[in-house]
Amino acid sequence: MAQITWDHIHLRTPDPEAMAAWFERMLGAEVIRTMQQGKPRIDLKLGGAKIFIADVTAEGLNPAPKTPYRGLDHFGLFVTGLDGFVDELKQKGAQFTKELHSPRPGIKICFLRGPEGISVELLERSPA
Repeated sequence: MAQITWDHIHLRTPDPEAMAAWFERMLGAEVIRTMQQGKPRIDLKLGGAKIFIADVTAEGLNPAPKTPYRGLDHFGLFVTGLDGFVDELKQKGAQFTKELHSPRPGIKICFLRGPEGISVELLERSPA
């Protein structure tokens, strides 16, 4: 059987700089600037994952759907010290779509709205 590992997430936006700045400021992502085919490219490293940001100034792309919708709903990030991190994010002006809560014993979650309507889940699991 083939071996599969996670490689990247690809986000499209009309403002790659603003998208990268949000992930850097709110979540501490590392911004990586390179050139690809003679054009600037912005990638992020976040929690060991790669996020590629693509400029969508090209014609023929649809606007982001309104949530909830079918398909990819959100991505989740494991965070240690979630209570304090949520307080930091609120001080930075983060917009939460679901406040920090515990849906079942041993787990805390919340959701925040990223740029372009991206939904990000932050979660912390207690050791079993």
